[in-house]
Amino acid sequence: MSTVFLHGALLHAPLRAAILGHEGAPAPARITGHALRRGPLADWPLLVPDPAGAVDGLVLTDLAADEMARLDHYQAVLGQRPVPLSLDGVEVFAHLAEPPWPAAPAVADWARRWGTVATATAREVMALMGQRPAEAIAARYWAMLVRGASRARAEAQAAPTTLRRTAAPGDVAVAARRQPYAHYFALEEYDLSFRRFDGRMSEVVSRAVFISGDAVTVLPYDPLRDRVLLIEQFRAGALVRGDPQPWQLEAVAGRIDPGETPEQAARREAVEEAGLVLGDLHFVARYYPSVGAKSEYLLSYVALTDLPDGAAGLHGVQAEAEDIRGHLVGFDRLMALVASGEIENAPLILTAFWLASNRDRLRAG
Repeated sequence: MSTVFLHGALLHAPLRAAILGHEGAPAPARITGHALRRGPLADWPLLVPDPAGAVDGLVLTDLAADEMARLDHYQAVLGQRPVPLSLDGVEVFAHLAEPPWPAAPAVADWARRWGTVATATAREVMALMGQRPAEAIAARYWAMLVRGASRARAEAQAAPTTLRRTAAPGDVAVAARRQPYAHYFALEEYDLSFRRFDGRMSEVVSRAVFISGDAVTVLPYDPLRDRVLLIEQFRAGALVRGDPQPWQLEAVAGRIDPGETPEQAARREAVEEAGLVLGDLHFVARYYPSVGAKSEYLLSYVALTDLPDGAAGLHGVQAEAEDIRGHLVGFDRLMALVASGEIENAPLILTAFWLASNRDRLRAG
């Protein structure tokens, strides 16, 4: 049995339960000679030595070996290691980080911004325990946070069930889960059964899902000049399909980073991909583009934007090997490109039809 000093993010009870399998019954404690510092990933508070410091936290006693191993695994992903310390003459373990990061945010502030996302991500971190080493998980932790934020968003913004089935506990049973590939994106395989419409459970079936986080698309539209800005870039998906023309016309698009809203992501991506500062955002739709095999979920917008001559150029984030060309296109030309099939990107097609339905209103406004 081990005694451990909990600090920073581990004071968030839902996160603790996701890691240990229970919240435990910890007691308040203070440890001296240490301080909390802001970590490099998502403001995580990390414990570091500081002779003049003191940290309020919790002490959890009688942790079993497997529970301590789970805690060690999670903390190792965040770059922390267990160190024995003395607390009122009793040996306790605390997880410390080496680098001298800046001062950490207050735990309550951290929990308001990151608690839900961290808890959703922790469930995936713990599911990979024994399958992948902590170092490998740490290398893609930011991508996992993107997915955790997507999970949290899905739970908070579930769509209505007025016609389709309303899922109940036990309607889906997962027998096994595997992750044969994980990099920026991931591939997961599930052995599962689901409730049939006749009330019986299905046989166990295997399903593979390509994992990516929620994303936004935004089409800049100038209602005075009645034109849009499209972007063009090389797409590997088209190449692998065998398309001889892998350069695609699209709306501005990108992943929603952890800690930002879809609207903030749209504005950030517009700067990165097109050098544009967007005006008012008009919501188009939210949807799964290919739910049979992908977890991706899109939120699409049209943004009122000043698009003078010369607004199109070459852009993209160099660190991400982006090479993006902008095109200023009149509305009639946009719809002609959709009709001809030269625009074959689903979010852009959907957004173009929304614009066709709302164009008069936007121009009048």
